Amino acid sequence: MASSSIRSEKLDLRISSEAKKTLQAAARSQSRSLSEFVLESALRRAAETLPDRQRFGIGEEEWRSFLAALEARPRPLPRLKKLLRSRGPFDAAPE
Repeated sequence: MASSSIRSEKLDLRISSEAKKTLQAAARSQSRSLSEFVLESALRRAAETLPDRQRFGIGEEEWRSFLAALEARPRPLPRLKKLLRSRGPFDAAPE
């Protein structure tokens, strides 16, 4: 991930001794240094987290379709209507 980049920044982190021992054991199991293991793990997690929170572009036709879907009247959903009218498991019993 960032192994080809020049590492010029520093990140300090305070953790418990138990957490450090766990990370060291995991790093050793993969024949990695603690820094490499933590960096690769953090970058992997960031890559999983970011895609649905970043900007994306769509073409003009897709944009028109999207706007049309937003402006369209909602379709009837009778099963949902029935569900919302029924008593839920945490609703109080009628008196």
